[in-house]
Amino acid sequence: MAKRAEDAVIRVRGLSVGFGEKLVLDHLDLDVYRGEVLGFVGGSGSGKSVLMRTIIGLLPKRSGQIEVFGTDVDSITQAEMQKIEQRWGILFQHGALFSSLTVRQNIQFPIREFLGVSERLLDEITVAKLEMVGLAPDVQQKFPAELSGGMTKRVALARALALDPEVVFLDEPTSGLDPVGRRLVRDIIHELRSKGTTVFLNSHFLSEVEITCDRVAFIKHGEVVRVSDLKTLVAERGETGVAIRAGGLTAETLDGLSQWGRNVRADGEHVTLTVSSDAALPSLTRYLVERGAEVYAVTPQHLSLEELFIQIVGTDGGL
Repeated sequence: MAKRAEDAVIRVRGLSVGFGEKLVLDHLDLDVYRGEVLGFVGGSGSGKSVLMRTIIGLLPKRSGQIEVFGTDVDSITQAEMQKIEQRWGILFQHGALFSSLTVRQNIQFPIREFLGVSERLLDEITVAKLEMVGLAPDVQQKFPAELSGGMTKRVALARALALDPEVVFLDEPTSGLDPVGRRLVRDIIHELRSKGTTVFLNSHFLSEVEITCDRVAFIKHGEVVRVSDLKTLVAERGETGVAIRAGGLTAETLDGLSQWGRNVRADGEHVTLTVSSDAALPSLTRYLVERGAEVYAVTPQHLSLEELFIQIVGTDGGL
């Protein structure tokens, strides 16, 4: 189903942001739709974090318009902006925990700022959010300086989710985490999506973006140059790699594979070729079986997000 303008919880038009003479974002346009996980990718220094920080009001813009929840953030009062801020949660790249506050106080900070709840409920929420990010309650009294990098990231994620926000901004959420921590973050993102939460994800781990995101936006030279779901990007390329493992392959059988594709290469039981689309696979498999081959596997190998990134953004990362 095509997304409509009214489905956008974040709408950015003509956004330009710079530092001195350097223009980081150049008339950038982007929509983030309700309930989706949008991956925002680009080279290091391409402006991914700058866009997030500008949307949430931490960086000034030179020009352009930002709408959040259908509201132009330049046209509202500070009190109205605070109501919007209550509806989002933010995980900064390096955690950005308050160094003078304990873990408990850090997680409770946004709750105390926006909600008037009892101390008992505050403590229950704190424990629940710590459990959600895989941390035990006994870390509550620790200060950020006592935490490892991975624990800091987890506590910061717990704080970002403290208010059960409608929109979550995640800036490099898996950097500094071990494989267990990365899987936990992926699971949390999937859970947020299942609840209808919108997730804006900045990451340079393209494999994680590929697993977790509904759509991907590519930034190059300060502009969003492509926004699409991965299936559409792969389909537009128009070709699929195929890996075949089969026994009893004759030279004649291998020659016959050219009617389905090109670049046929064989190494014993392993054969690779390029076909026009996945639709060719059933008839290709039947052909092999009818020719007496023992087919163990026929596996499509679609273009990875890393390969797409290089095609769209380039080897310089779009800087």
